[in-house]
Amino acid sequence: MIAAFLAFAAPAFATAAPAFDPRRHKQGIRGRPAEVLVLGSPHLSQLPEKLDPDLLEPLLTRLAGFRPDVITVEGLSGEECDLLLRFKAQHGTAWDDYCWPTADIESATGMTTSLAAAEVDKTLASWPKDPGPAQRRRLAMLFLAAGDRASATVQWLRLPKAERHAGDGLNEAMVDIILRKGKAPNENYAIGSALAARLGLDRVYLADDHVADMPDAGPDYGEAIQRAWRAMPTPAVSAETKQHEANIRTPADLIDYYRWLNMPATQRAVIAADMGRAALEPSAQHYGRQYLSWWESRNLRMAANIRSAFGSKPDARVLVIVGSTHKGYLDAYLNMMQDVRIVDAMQVLR
Repeated sequence: MIAAFLAFAAPAFATAAPAFDPRRHKQGIRGRPAEVLVLGSPHLSQLPEKLDPDLLEPLLTRLAGFRPDVITVEGLSGEECDLLLRFKAQHGTAWDDYCWPTADIESATGMTTSLAAAEVDKTLASWPKDPGPAQRRRLAMLFLAAGDRASATVQWLRLPKAERHAGDGLNEAMVDIILRKGKAPNENYAIGSALAARLGLDRVYLADDHVADMPDAGPDYGEAIQRAWRAMPTPAVSAETKQHEANIRTPADLIDYYRWLNMPATQRAVIAADMGRAALEPSAQHYGRQYLSWWESRNLRMAANIRSAFGSKPDARVLVIVGSTHKGYLDAYLNMMQDVRIVDAMQVLR
């Protein structure tokens, strides 16, 4: 009875506007702002048919025209994978789903992930303008040992073809990791690494996050989310996505798909069909809003990782390559930052 009275008597607090909004201070900086282009991408490895990498050429040409100084991709850093492994009980299957065992590389290099990451930083701090093949092979090995396969691929692609072989700490097993033989194209490598090498960059930055992942919330949680999605008609955007993915035959088809994915109207429709429906889930436990909390937390951490990637280059041009459902959130979160300007993806993709 007392609890009921207290619940009834709880005051309704007024909503307050924040005292500070970084967006109102975008002119209050010295020098050029950072220009950030968030490219929403399909996960290429999940397309119905294995993609011919040659179809990506028009997209790569357009992105090269943006001339990014920094490229981030949707991958987990070795540092975060190490954290997820140590705190497995707190983060469910995140390490198993998104990371790789490190024992073989540690044995071959004599370096833990953290030691290799420190050696990467030390090497790049004194990196010559025109490094030789042996230096690039060694740096590729260091990136692999640090858990950064995408940047190892950048160094491999920057080698002359005749120099793409094992040596200088890079063994045959590591070369096999870089070559990804038999695997479907992945945008982190086929777009991010390939573009970085083409532009003369020495690395990409891994910006994904799964610290937001929690242990399995049980069948009630999953079923509640599925019911929320089933309760409404199948969104038109889902059918359009499948239609685009089933009809990628030419470079023009693929670039058209990227244009469609990055259109503001498509972004809004995708978010409404996923997070929007989950937010209306009616269970007493608010399972849908728990799902929304996970998604927002993940994207906030990703935004922080992206921001850190160009912290030492505050006037950089930054290309962010992410699964398309992340784009709307990352555009919004990154736009909150005082010295960041969001670039219209449609202008780059036209």
